[in-house]
Amino acid sequence: MNDIPERIPTACPSCSPDLETVHEVLTEGGGTLTVRCSECSHVHKVQPEREREVTLDVIVSQDGESFSANVTTPEDEPVEVGDEFILETEAVLSTVRVTSIELEGHKRVEEAPADEIQTVWTREVDNVSVSVTIHPQDGSRDDSRSITVHVPGDYEFEVGEIEEFGDDEFEIDAFVVRDTVQGYDRDRYEIEGDTVPAKDTKRVYAYDQTTSAWSAW
Repeated sequence: MNDIPERIPTACPSCSPDLETVHEVLTEGGGTLTVRCSECSHVHKVQPEREREVTLDVIVSQDGESFSANVTTPEDEPVEVGDEFILETEAVLSTVRVTSIELEGHKRVEEAPADEIQTVWTREVDNVSVSVTIHPQDGSRDDSRSITVHVPGDYEFEVGEIEEFGDDEFEIDAFVVRDTVQGYDRDRYEIEGDTVPAKDTKRVYAYDQTTSAWSAW
């Protein structure tokens, strides 16, 4: 009975068959509630109202690939770009973030009730891939190179911090956040101490900190 309230409004067949009165919920079982009328103490069973639900088509992007799945939600539940929810299927259990909402006629919106949505586009954010552009220590941009690091979605990057991934060691100079995330006042951050979780990061810019010289070739 975790989702059943202690009291509900419902008609009483004994004293108010046409009007709702407050009833105390006694037990739940077999899809019905046993309740007691607060006006006349009559005990009877009622069928609790259930929220109407809809099934949404969900497209999940994951490391450059995508797959489709379905989720069930109350029909009037609002869905908004940036929302995160747990997607559970036979093949996967992961946290995804809404990146786009598609209505009938391929119309894209930022928010809509579930029963109006045709497709929810999402990105997996439990584990993410982040692109890092590494510049040589001398500041030259001609021999810059790019790598991809794979980290948990809540892994934090900080401007001024030195990171080490395998044979790569670099100092973070700046980062750019993704277009679809909210709560940021600008796209690019480059002040020492600025931080961002990996799941919000579009690209990291850094300076090489390896002790040995390397070549773009």
